[in-house]
Amino acid sequence: MARPYNFYAGPAAIPLPALQAVQSELLDYNGSGLSIMEVSHRGKDYDHVHEETIALVKELMGLDDRFHVLLLHGGASTQFAMVPMNFLPADGSADYILTGEWSKKALKEAKGLGKPRVAATTELEGGVFRAIPKQDQLDLDANAAYCHFTTNNTIFGTQFNTMPQTGDVPLVADMSSDILSRQIDPSPFGLIYAGAQKNLGPSGLALVVIRDDMVGKCKAGVPTMFSYKTHVDKNSLFNTPPCLAIYVMNKVLHWLKGEGGVDAIEKVNAEKAAIIYGAIDGSGGYYRNTIAPEDRSKMNIVFNLPSEELEKKFVKEGEAAGFIGIKGHRSVGGIRISAYNAAPLQAAKDVAVFMKEFCAKNG
Repeated sequence: MARPYNFYAGPAAIPLPALQAVQSELLDYNGSGLSIMEVSHRGKDYDHVHEETIALVKELMGLDDRFHVLLLHGGASTQFAMVPMNFLPADGSADYILTGEWSKKALKEAKGLGKPRVAATTELEGGVFRAIPKQDQLDLDANAAYCHFTTNNTIFGTQFNTMPQTGDVPLVADMSSDILSRQIDPSPFGLIYAGAQKNLGPSGLALVVIRDDMVGKCKAGVPTMFSYKTHVDKNSLFNTPPCLAIYVMNKVLHWLKGEGGVDAIEKVNAEKAAIIYGAIDGSGGYYRNTIAPEDRSKMNIVFNLPSEELEKKFVKEGEAAGFIGIKGHRSVGGIRISAYNAAPLQAAKDVAVFMKEFCAKNG
């Protein structure tokens, strides 16, 4: 079966070698005669998957012994609430940087649990975001419990290409859509979280990386399942984890390591983005991306055509040509090409050719 290029924003493409590895073991994992979905999460077969997945995350992210890796239910949206539940003090505050819908959702959850403050927002009239705030635009509180931001914005196509500098205030970041797509220095981050369904594996799983000092700051009285300390103390095995999703993530991490790790995939991602943005910028205005080049996302490339009718035609003909998931988010329309880690370089080259040909025929 010929597989189309998968440009969905999430759930998103999973590397074909990872899917093939899952397929080959689905009915009989490690000679057990059982699927990984059937074995006990306390047994040796699953324990190997669990421990190896944690070790691969640490290796690929360059995490030292200060950091704990958690594999939790609920995706990133649960983390919107867990972060303030654990760290937002009753008599204090936390800073939130707003650059898109997901950071706004995180702020909304925090407002239900305390008194966060907005350190910056780039929201324009109509709820549109087209920029990342510069460092001198951040109104930071030196006494904040943490500073929360979203590193990449899937809907509007912006990305922090330089991380905020917050001094002694720990960064807390939602990296759902660009985790492991580029090298970062983990040191300033008290907590990193990411829904798995973009660069890590299937939906339903959240990766959480938490620094030791933040574990010590977890508030007392938080419901057991929503306390990070619970999951650190039990190595993400307090209850039955999302075993199948973790197993698939394990295969994705093995694939990434085999590709040369984050250093190598960062170079490929930069090349993919350059090819697609090159087709946009070289179209004489036919394709329009209004994000400043320094704020452009390498994961979610958004643009518009001269009319909605042409955009519909672009999507229809693109899908017929094998490019799936290119329609923009329902709230903003337009076109969106999500070039996550699993999207091969050839996909970017082929879609750029399609864009040029479409412009020539319909311009």
